[in-house]
Amino acid sequence: MTASEFEGRVAIVTGSSSGIGEETARRLSSLGATVVVNSASSVEAGEAVSSALPGESMYVQADIADQAQGRALVDRTIEAYGRLDFLVNNAGWTTSVAHHDLDALTDEIFQKTFDVNVFGTWWLTKYAIPHLRESDAANIVNITSIAGVRPVGSSMAYSMTKAALNQMTVLLAKSYGPIRVNAVAPGLVATPWTADWQDQHDAVAAIAPVPRSATPEDCAEAVLALLRNTYVSGEIFVVDGGLTQRM
Repeated sequence: MTASEFEGRVAIVTGSSSGIGEETARRLSSLGATVVVNSASSVEAGEAVSSALPGESMYVQADIADQAQGRALVDRTIEAYGRLDFLVNNAGWTTSVAHHDLDALTDEIFQKTFDVNVFGTWWLTKYAIPHLRESDAANIVNITSIAGVRPVGSSMAYSMTKAALNQMTVLLAKSYGPIRVNAVAPGLVATPWTADWQDQHDAVAAIAPVPRSATPEDCAEAVLALLRNTYVSGEIFVVDGGLTQRM
């Protein structure tokens, strides 16, 4: 590993104003990549992340659930840097809804969860692929969840979207080589989003063989591993401390 490992590479990391996305952007930048930081609404935080990165970077506000904004994110990247090598689809949305409470899972929650997590990721990926085809190291890494492989998660809608993303990953890998497409599927991650979910963090620590929740660093390491291994495509890389082995 050297500070120039990804020199000359351009990466878009969606949802990178905090958490997994921020850490992934930081790690890529520290290894020489040019990084486009993105968020839907946290503009000040996103600009701060971009400014703090050690390498070339810019911040682009875009809500990927809006097709036009997703296209603009890709267009701005190409206009600024002339290429795209890595797309890390990290942006997502959820809210906690008990699985047994169908009335609480409103149409609005269901629609928004799919708009961001599935449709937004799909549209952005479609816009990016023609540019990724021009790279000799093209990679897409989707951040999904163990909720996509087990009947768990913050809501039924969230779990369904992550299962869809896992299947999308495999289908894209099969159909769009030599672009490599993989997913990182974490368990519960200690991020600002889950800061007040102490009961859930305690429950994971009590069950998982590695007795803690994941960290953004754990997830970023998994992303880097998939970017580095040039013969891995179509894999769902579970990062959960062995939790799913006991579920």
